[in-house]
Amino acid sequence: MRLIARRTLLTYAARHPAAKPALMRWAKIIEKGEWTSMDDLRGSFSGMKTVSADRGRFEIAGGAFRLIAAFDFRRQAAFVKFIGTHAEYDRIDAKTVAQF
Repeated sequence: MRLIARRTLLTYAARHPAAKPALMRWAKIIEKGEWTSMDDLRGSFSGMKTVSADRGRFEIAGGAFRLIAAFDFRRQAAFVKFIGTHAEYDRIDAKTVAQF
């Protein structure tokens, strides 16, 4: 799967070093994976929560950070929509956020 805006992850990781190992691990799994649905994706990320038909929420670094990504399974592309702390996540609408 193609990860759109990988640079977004790198920039966030530079500002939040505690998140870097988990973000890089998440990116590596996404880039090596091939999924056809959110249910299929959940098989690789047991802690993932489905936000909508094409969005998932991932806990990063033990839940200290949250990441929302949108998926286009037909094109095999993942779009990072939000990365933030748990407190920042509580202030957004996960279904519509487009931070990046």
